[in-house]
This record gives sequence, C-alpha cells and structure tokens, in this order.
Amino acid sequence: MKFCWSTLKVKNLDESLSFYEEVLGLRVKRRFQAGPETQIAFLGEGETQIELIEVKGKNTTLVGPDISWGFQVDSLEKIMELLEKKGIEILEGPYSPNPTTSFLYILDPNGMKIQLVEMKNESRGQKL
Repeated sequence: MKFCWSTLKVKNLDESLSFYEEVLGLRVKRRFQAGPETQIAFLGEGETQIELIEVKGKNTTLVGPDISWGFQVDSLEKIMELLEKKGIEILEGPYSPNPTTSFLYILDPNGMKIQLVEMKNESRGQKL
C-alpha cells in the first residue's frame, strides 16, 4: 500500500493555489472541473500529492488544530524573508529542538497548519 494524497477542501481554489505555488513552491500537476460546482487540483512532484477541492457556495473549511502538513525547505531564513514579503504571519517558532533541525509554523489561507522545516547534516552542520 502507498500513500497517494492528502485532501483539503478549500474556500477559494485560486487563492489556495497561489499560496501553495508562490510560498511553498509546489506545482499544479492536474486541475479539472469535477461537476458544475466543484473544482479539483493536485499539487506536488513526488509520489504523495496534495489534493485541493473547492465546492462553490461552501465558504468554510474545518481544519483541526492538531493536524499539520510538513514541508522541508532549503533555508528557514530565506523562507522567513519570503513570508514577511508576502505578509504571512509566523504562527509558532522558529524552534530548534536539536542542532540538525529548525522549524516554524504558518497557516494556509484555509487555516491548515503548515510546518516548514530546515534539516542540516549533524556531523558537518550542512544542509541535507
């Protein structure tokens, strides 16, 4: 068995795609109309993808506070500069629980908690 995708029902597909493309660097793999009131988009280059679904007229998204999606970044410092430029607030962090890991949390436009993590090679302090 393999994990294929994680789904989030979104309030506004265009706004959500902008966030995931411009902030996280994900690319839209497929986008299509799934009925008169529903649009679906899949993002990501790897084996596991994100599925975003917009249903017209549904203006709320229920996301639990104990759920987050994690994304590895090359540089936490650079992503923090991008977040500031885009006007995206840091929800929590940055934290460095050990010498090889630093991370912070932000929210996507739907309230989904996103963890951005920088991993370094412990032996040389180099990024993985």
